[in-house]
Parts: sequence; structure tokens; C-alpha cells
Amino acid sequence: MQIWKELLGSDYGLMSLFVVLFVIGMAIFLVVMFARKSRERPGS
Repeated sequence: MQIWKELLGSDYGLMSLFVVLFVIGMAIFLVVMFARKSRERPGS
């Protein structure tokens, strides 16, 4: 449980948690965007 205290209780832990969540969110966004773009017809 020490790792949770480090992650949520320190500045560098919170920043790293934010970065990890941001990267996961960006990856989900890019997968959805590329999937939509690949279904579009050319020229539209």
C-alpha cells in the first residue's frame, strides 16, 4: 500500500498519474479517430 501513498500523496506521483491517464485517453481518441477515417469513402 506504500505505492498508493507515493502515487497519490506526492507531487511527482500525481503528475505521473496524470500523464499516464492522459496518454491512455489520447490513445483511445486516436484509435476512434483512425477507425472513423478508415470507414470514410475517398473524396468525401
